[in-house]
Amino acid sequence: MVRVDDTVVDGFDTGRFEASRTRLASLAYRLLGSAADAEDAVQDAYLRWQAADRRHINVPEAWLTRVVTNLCLDRLRSAQDRRERAVGAWLPEPLLAGDPMLGPADTYEQRESVSLAVLTVMERLSPHERAVYLLREAFSYSHAEIAGILDITESASQQHLHRARGRITAVRRPGGETDPAAARRIVEEFLAAASSGRTERLVELLTDDATAISDGAGLTATLLRYTTAQRIAAVARAGFAPTPAKRRLAGGTPAVHYTIVNGAPAVLFVVGDQVVGAVTFDIADGRITTVRGVAAPTRLARLTDAWRRHVPDPPLIAQW
Repeated sequence: MVRVDDTVVDGFDTGRFEASRTRLASLAYRLLGSAADAEDAVQDAYLRWQAADRRHINVPEAWLTRVVTNLCLDRLRSAQDRRERAVGAWLPEPLLAGDPMLGPADTYEQRESVSLAVLTVMERLSPHERAVYLLREAFSYSHAEIAGILDITESASQQHLHRARGRITAVRRPGGETDPAAARRIVEEFLAAASSGRTERLVELLTDDATAISDGAGLTATLLRYTTAQRIAAVARAGFAPTPAKRRLAGGTPAVHYTIVNGAPAVLFVVGDQVVGAVTFDIADGRITTVRGVAAPTRLARLTDAWRRHVPDPPLIAQW
């Protein structure tokens, strides 16, 4: 290889990294469930790329994928990260539809791999199971390539994939993807019933084994969890009813918008250009299976940034 001016070479090599940045961030987000942590992992990979003797890197994409994957696995194995996730206050960070970090979405497996439901199930997988599942299902790497990335055998890669698929299939709801128009109608009915206090209608919209999870706006040490349709309906009726205290906590009177978050229907509570709350819904066979409420500002930072660049539809509720 003929080496030219170092500035030119560095600029070319930086360009090669930047061409992979979005894909690497998408992989890191799927592995970690956090946009902030994914950005940190990609930045660490960039520093390693800059420090490496790039003359000996024959396939930059493969080298960078290996580095980012292993940086993420190191984080998942770290004692600090295990403690943070073990206290029961961890939820995947929600991302607005169209965010490049959501990555490839051409197949059902790719779309499913970035859903909040699957990102949550990922917590039950070992780091290697998680990595193999995502590299194979979301990014279409062969087992031979995965073995090279993770420094394992092809047989081990196949075994990790089999176990990961089994755990994810065990919690997968029947019926596949919900029609977007039908999903919106169900969410609008849920919002209307909750806002007007119609508990019976809320129960009808929920499956018998529905679950609701909330981060309590980051004010609680653990997640708030509710089961049974009757209990969730009561909580939703109380939670969706506007009060002066809630408006003070939100910093004003929110508008409520319908949107898509991580491929799922959602409503956002927005004050000015600040997202102060997000509620997402998993739907199967025309009923709601899971409701997730996120209001901790640290979990909404990237979503808020994306919302500020977004041109929304008119709000479902202009002044909540």
